[in-house]
Amino acid sequence: MILQLKRMAKAALWLPRRGIQYARYIRQYSKFRREARTTDRPFRLAWTDRFPCLDDATSQTGFDRHYIYHTAWAARIVQKIRPEFHIDISSYLYFSTIVSAFVPVRFYDYRPAKIQLDGLQSEPADLNRLPFESDSVESISCMHVLEHIGLGRYGDALDVQGDLKALGELKRVVKPGGSLIIVLPMGGTDKICFNAHRIYTPDTVVAMLGAGFKLNQFGFIEEHGNGGVLVDPDPGVVSQNEYGCGCFWFQKTA
Repeated sequence: MILQLKRMAKAALWLPRRGIQYARYIRQYSKFRREARTTDRPFRLAWTDRFPCLDDATSQTGFDRHYIYHTAWAARIVQKIRPEFHIDISSYLYFSTIVSAFVPVRFYDYRPAKIQLDGLQSEPADLNRLPFESDSVESISCMHVLEHIGLGRYGDALDVQGDLKALGELKRVVKPGGSLIIVLPMGGTDKICFNAHRIYTPDTVVAMLGAGFKLNQFGFIEEHGNGGVLVDPDPGVVSQNEYGCGCFWFQKTA
């Protein structure tokens, strides 16, 4: 009952604002139509073709902090590595498409993307059984993926250790001296928000990699705020976040 009342209260605030926005839209349409009639441009302008966009007249362009910043961070790491080619496992597809402009990329997913671009290959693969020889991959990324594995969200089997098993495959295929880029939700407490994702602390992630990997760089994206990627931030900054974004560049040492 309380939840229903909250929703009704929210709607009571939203509907009048929406009505004001739509009235403004109608006025703009009418004005634009009058002006259009004075030109000889060939565009059809009809009320039946309308497509109201009422939320875009903002002072700034909004964006998802996690996905804008972590992909930009990772692209810069790949540029530093300059591998012969880079392998990505199931990360945000925009990352692979952009990086493929300057480094050849092989994108693998359980559900491969039917995409055609120079420098980009898209193939099927299961993260729990990667189709690569051990110690063979120079540069590989898996970003905002591991936290979901084993929770059943995407139809996968329930497995409490699912993230560790998948990470084990990534660790297996990286060759000595090679790079592993992973991105995970990060905060001050290790926890599972079933069945959406896991949240990790930085120390837990470093421990998951083990002694055979060294951390070259840790970047952190705060849940809120105006900053970008914080490189090697004070641990206190991370602990103040419930759902920040941790960006790890590891290198295999043995």
